[in-house]
Amino acid sequence: MTVIVKSKTNLVIPPSVQRRAGIKTGDCLEFKVSGGIISIVPKVPSAGDEYTPEQRRIIDARLDRAAEEVKKGHVSPAFETAAQFAAALKADARKLRSKSRRASSG
Repeated sequence: MTVIVKSKTNLVIPPSVQRRAGIKTGDCLEFKVSGGIISIVPKVPSAGDEYTPEQRRIIDARLDRAAEEVKKGHVSPAFETAAQFAAALKADARKLRSKSRRASSG
């Protein structure tokens, strides 16, 4: 596709070219120029770019808390099958019911 560049016109990537290149609304693009050739490549955001500093602090605090819980051994066991998982849930529910009965009767 060929277009004529005019003095007061922004360059526009035609929709058909955007579709073929997989460019979507909201994508971040990086323009590189080398030897008179302009290359447009998607810029993948780094983890630091995805969140505001406040959001990053909240996420980091939650990750730190989760790591502490794992260190203390507060994790669920691994299950080989869904049946094992269901049986463990039922056993935990029985324990909770018996605790609540003892607490309400005592």
